[in-house]
Amino acid sequence: MFETFNKDRYFIERKYHDPDAPFDPYKRMAYHGEGYDIDSGLDDEDIKRDLEAMKGRLSSLPHPVAKALAVAYVLEHQRLYVGEHDYFTGLYSLNRLANCVTSDVWSKQAQQKRSPELVERENLFNLSGAVDMWPDYDHVVPDWSALMRLGFKGVKERAASYREMREKESGLSESQRAFFDGIEIEYDAVIALIDRIYRLALTKSHEKAGAIAVCMRHLRDGAPTDIYEAMQLIYLYFLVSECVDAFQVRSLGNGLDATLWEFYRRDIDEGRYTRGEIKNLIAYFLMQWSAIGNYWGQPFYLGGTDRQGNTRINRLSYDIVDVYCRLGIYNPKIQIKYNKNIPPDFLNKVLDMIRKGQNCFVFCCEPGMIKAVMSYGATYDEAREMDIRGCYETGVRGNEVSSVSAYINAVKAVQYALSDGFDVGCGKQIGIKTGRAEEFKRFEDFYGAVLSQWSYLIETALSIAADFERFFAFVNPSSLYSATVETSLKNAADGYQGGVKFNNSSVLNCAFASMVNCVMAVKKFVYDNAGTTLPELCDALKNNWKGYESLQAEIRACPYKYGNGERETDLYAAMLARYFANKVNNRPNARGGVYKAFMHSAMMFVWQGKKTPATPDGRNSGDELSKNASPSPGTDKQGATALIRSAAGLIPALYPEGFCVDLMLHPSAVSGSDGFIAMKALLDTYMEHDGMAIQMNVFNAETLKDAQKHPEKYKNLQVRVCGWNVLWNHLSKAEQDAYIIRAEAER
Repeated sequence: MFETFNKDRYFIERKYHDPDAPFDPYKRMAYHGEGYDIDSGLDDEDIKRDLEAMKGRLSSLPHPVAKALAVAYVLEHQRLYVGEHDYFTGLYSLNRLANCVTSDVWSKQAQQKRSPELVERENLFNLSGAVDMWPDYDHVVPDWSALMRLGFKGVKERAASYREMREKESGLSESQRAFFDGIEIEYDAVIALIDRIYRLALTKSHEKAGAIAVCMRHLRDGAPTDIYEAMQLIYLYFLVSECVDAFQVRSLGNGLDATLWEFYRRDIDEGRYTRGEIKNLIAYFLMQWSAIGNYWGQPFYLGGTDRQGNTRINRLSYDIVDVYCRLGIYNPKIQIKYNKNIPPDFLNKVLDMIRKGQNCFVFCCEPGMIKAVMSYGATYDEAREMDIRGCYETGVRGNEVSSVSAYINAVKAVQYALSDGFDVGCGKQIGIKTGRAEEFKRFEDFYGAVLSQWSYLIETALSIAADFERFFAFVNPSSLYSATVETSLKNAADGYQGGVKFNNSSVLNCAFASMVNCVMAVKKFVYDNAGTTLPELCDALKNNWKGYESLQAEIRACPYKYGNGERETDLYAAMLARYFANKVNNRPNARGGVYKAFMHSAMMFVWQGKKTPATPDGRNSGDELSKNASPSPGTDKQGATALIRSAAGLIPALYPEGFCVDLMLHPSAVSGSDGFIAMKALLDTYMEHDGMAIQMNVFNAETLKDAQKHPEKYKNLQVRVCGWNVLWNHLSKAEQDAYIIRAEAER
């Protein structure tokens, strides 16, 4: 089955960058690979030079039109890839070149129109690590079903029909005309790009060129006719959207197995492809994202539940997982919609891959996630059909945009309560004045100050987000995406600025467990047991615990830590989680939607940790913070069941954008047939308590220590980080140490 692919894999791995050279996955689009036809287009610098020459003309045009013309120029002059070693095409210039004359310029203009006071506060938040904020265009899922049914040409024609209908009924405003013009220009450019690839393929004599030419001719003229063409369409849309149009595509298909199923079934039934041939094509498809090397991983999901309550896991689901297993890759990352109806053999296949080290999977529990999506106004059917976006975010299929507005560092609320709002890291007053630490005679005084500081961070972040989100479509019109969403066409409005039904924003609760542990440490050691005073504790933090090592050791050993199922700690954790959710959920945003709470940290557990001084939970300055709904490293001493009990007590559905728990399991606990039973029991317990996302690392601390000492022996060791996978050898030593500490707790 993989004979041809195995011969070609070496070349696909070099299609986007040289894997043997230094590579920064955060800047993955800035690299160039091998195999592109040098005569088919220009290099980056030539394209950017020509774009600069267009700048004056573009400046007088409405933004959707100006951006569409810039995107069209980039697509028209891209170098192309029709290689003998790949069934999938390629674009040479991936680094969002059109931005230099569009969104980069307009972002500065928007900044001038914003509130100076809020801009200053945003800058201070970002500087201090209290709240990280920026306009987010990186959580987009188009309506893949429309693209599969209509193709690029059909999507363009549907937009034209809505334009004509509105023009006849009420006429078009200037902004509405620009909206439809932008769509027409961009889709014409995509179709022209496909025609260029088709014509280039006709000039090639290698074996794959004929298949590529037929595929491109069909995609140029209409909708995909088989599974290969459907996968090529997904890949082409991804390349244009993420790498040229500057909207990151955060799911491949509305369920990859569901989106491709009818093509798969028909191709096999009609003898167009054998099952083995389709598996071979899937291998080429999946390797595109492995080779691109996005640090965050490229997501897609499998499974789900139909209207009759039956699983959507099908033969293709098995084939995708089987191919992925055979490839031994860790990107793309795979979300599994989990419910009681999931086939046991499929579940066991995935669990076996996880315990063998393929940690690319996250389980998204449908019952809890459905409740979460319904909480902001979706119907049951809309919630059941939801897309999983990004790491494990929810989203109403084909009718929701949800951008990340703010990453709020909960531990900063504790720090500011102890410092009267002064940030010792950046030397500025970031929080509000809530009183000096020595004035807090009762725990209630300290706790009230923490909540006041947290409330201030949340409320100010929402004000800042409302200030910059009103410029989303001004800065980066979403013509390519908006055309796929019928609601946006009906409204004649950009999908990112009120065009879709749910135009939402999310606010992330970062370092939550660290906050809980800090609050409980102060309660137990200052107020309940009088083991220290608040001024003494503040002095210990100021000195990064130097001279206070015994107190630090006592606090670290204290059992009142989130994730252990301890009653009092879990009560405070539940109330703090509810406090944040109540502050955020269903508050109106600036785009006609609402804010949604999100229990997720992304890389902030490291990045904000570096900006956070020593904390009352015994953590040293600069160390990482807790992530997601998971415990701080090494503090969950009572096992996975206790952690799930603690997490379930937070009421996951209060976090409608997403809620994830990271499990660390020892290999001995999940080995053999009993291991399947144990892993499934954990999943079912979490699901039965309305848990949402849950992901697993199966590690032995001794193995990790050996991998740290001998990285050359562990080149393929995978780690599930926060909502994505990386290789162990790509982690910093500090990050590796945190995994070792947590793995030691699972002995």
